[in-house]
Amino acid sequence: MSDRAAAESTKEHTHILRVMLAVEDCVAYWRAPSEDFSRKKRGLAAFHGHWFGTKSEARVKTLMGDMALRFDAFPLGLAAIRTWQPPQTLAPWLCHFHTQLADPIYRKFTGEYLPKRINQGYANVDREAVARWVQDEWPGRWSASTCIKFGANMLSAASDAGLLKDKRDPRKLSRPRVPQLALEYLLYLLKDTAIEGGIMESAYIRSVAPDSETQRDAFRGLVNVRLEAHGEVQNFEWSYPDLATWADAQATAGSERAMQ
Repeated sequence: MSDRAAAESTKEHTHILRVMLAVEDCVAYWRAPSEDFSRKKRGLAAFHGHWFGTKSEARVKTLMGDMALRFDAFPLGLAAIRTWQPPQTLAPWLCHFHTQLADPIYRKFTGEYLPKRINQGYANVDREAVARWVQDEWPGRWSASTCIKFGANMLSAASDAGLLKDKRDPRKLSRPRVPQLALEYLLYLLKDTAIEGGIMESAYIRSVAPDSETQRDAFRGLVNVRLEAHGEVQNFEWSYPDLATWADAQATAGSERAMQ
């Protein structure tokens, strides 16, 4: 796969009904052996090697299918994460971005529905409201009970990502403060990933910075990416040529901090 072959998924699916953000499982996958197995052998290695603890073989198979969509489909990102070994505090944000890349429904929910609700002045959201949104966006596609399940699982995933303040309905909407390194990772990843529209207008940025004020705050503290505005034209200035080089630098910085 070439460096520029990766593209956000546009095929709608129901994986979120079986695997939510699954932060601990994602971290386990990053840390697992990276040998080039066939899919079947890799699944067996994951089960017998207890990559995901004591989960059943059927559950491991489900997780491996989801990890392939979230991470294997974006090899530059997976390689960078394994090189960088990000701190645990950043894991939910990276899982959120990769779930967005792999799941157009979750991407639309977190990058359009939630920001719109925030900007319209709503204080909270619940699964019934999200279920109605799913029914309106995809009329007649799923049963009412499935739409409710979508609502519950997407809210749980968004809560685990840090986009919502509460773990129970009604969940408080918030303007999250995405950590600098998580945002830099996202920007370098999107730099070489095919997505709809520009980076600044994308669902990825809107999910963590839903309005112009939060975008200014988020980008103000970045060290390795600078957003230069010339009138209405915005351009990025990159300190590193690609995500791999950025990840190498973060890994080196982390090692130096650990030695101090």
